[in-house]
Amino acid sequence: METRRFDGEVGLSETCIALGLEESDNTSSSSGPPKVLPIVAYLLERTIRKNERLLRAKWSAEVDIITIFHGSKAPAMSVKQYVERIFRYLNCSTSCFVVAYIYIERFLQKRVGFYLTSLTVHRLLITSVMVAAKFLDVASNNNAYYAKVGGVSTKEMNELELGFLFSLEFKLQVTAEDFAYYCRYLEKEGGSRRGEFWIERRSS
Repeated sequence: METRRFDGEVGLSETCIALGLEESDNTSSSSGPPKVLPIVAYLLERTIRKNERLLRAKWSAEVDIITIFHGSKAPAMSVKQYVERIFRYLNCSTSCFVVAYIYIERFLQKRVGFYLTSLTVHRLLITSVMVAAKFLDVASNNNAYYAKVGGVSTKEMNELELGFLFSLEFKLQVTAEDFAYYCRYLEKEGGSRRGEFWIERRSS
């Protein structure tokens, strides 16, 4: 999948290669999916655990505001499995997952009282990756296909996209500097050991 380039950052190419962003397409190599996928999944899961501990506290029990992004129950599919499913079927560039992560952070900053939880993460993921693919890649799928991959109806997918775009105030531009910053952040959070990324195991 051809994608727009984030040029102009010295030393970024090594980070991109380490994250698996320099592949010519989105097919998994013999070593597995690009390393950026489990890193993004891990960071989202870490935020979910923190937020759900917070929301279980009595003083914050009614803070989370129900929105179109809330599912009625948490899907059986883990965040990591869901990210890999999106990667497998959407045929989008791996850079879309970095941009989608940036979009999610922007979304959470804009939506006061909204928490990333097991009830919201899947819908936010498919929506953010869809928006990133439409903005970043030269070609992308239609909403009906994204809905099928994401496990929602086309009507829901359309509403999710619209709600997401309005929350971001339609500001989808990601500068080369921002892209480089988040790539290095993901590389740091993923950690490295003998040239291979590893994901911190849950202590509980």
